[in-house]
Amino acid sequence: MSWSHAVLPDADIDIEIDETPAVRDAQIVHYRGTMKPMALPQSKVTAQGQISVPAEIRKKLGIGPGSILEWEQEGDKVVVRKAGKYTSLDIHKALFKTPPKPITVEQMDEAIGRYIRKKYARR
Repeated sequence: MSWSHAVLPDADIDIEIDETPAVRDAQIVHYRGTMKPMALPQSKVTAQGQISVPAEIRKKLGIGPGSILEWEQEGDKVVVRKAGKYTSLDIHKALFKTPPKPITVEQMDEAIGRYIRKKYARR
């Protein structure tokens, strides 16, 4: 193996680098301060309060014309996400065609007791 020694400019850090071709090509030297962070996608708010969603975000989330976005404020942050196709109310209506009949707590306790006795009955 072939090793070389490097001192990075503007830093008090010495780094040994493996000069073997296969390793050299795969080796990435990174420590805080030497690599600029990737630019975050940005949007500008128009005078009418509109924004454009960056193309890479639209592709990742599958957002197109007519898509609904949800906005949630968390402290000093705003979280934007693609809204689901169906609300919980839509799903509930699909599962339960008619609303369930209300029952009392005593009826629930009795039903739970029956279930437990049946499940754990000696056979």
